[in-house]
Amino acid sequence: MNDVTNVPATKTRPASSLRDLATQISEPVGWLRSEIDRLFDDFGNSGRSLFHFAPRGALAIVPALELVDDEKAYRLTAELPGLDEKDVEINVADGVLSISGEKKEEEERKEKGFLLSERRYGSFRRQISLPADVDAEGIKAQFKDGVLTVTLAKDENAAARTRKIAIEKA
Repeated sequence: MNDVTNVPATKTRPASSLRDLATQISEPVGWLRSEIDRLFDDFGNSGRSLFHFAPRGALAIVPALELVDDEKAYRLTAELPGLDEKDVEINVADGVLSISGEKKEEEERKEKGFLLSERRYGSFRRQISLPADVDAEGIKAQFKDGVLTVTLAKDENAAARTRKIAIEKA
């Protein structure tokens, strides 16, 4: 017996057209899908680290920071491996400490019949809101073995500048 059904016939689509379909359905979802695909492609590419000076528009470099409160000062440390003190700039303005830097690395190797030339560039910028009791004139920095240490002196008169505000009845 031959049964006739009204189920439409479907055919499978190749993976590339599924990606195109996702982009057509929803632009943000399609963009996210392509970024995730690119992330996994980059992860498996020749053992490079995911966060190693990615091209513009990709993952940014963000150095790790630690802020410790000592009795007379705050101590901020930033891990900046592969950088020299000439590559780092520190500024303070309006209660915000800015640390920025740029790395330019070039490598060229010539071996039996081939030439390998690699270039990596990347920059970062971190901004940290300073505690109210930091003396901007007493900030000092040291750089050793890829670790930046910024000492933020506390202003001894900061407590004297605070005052209690009375609440009036309405």
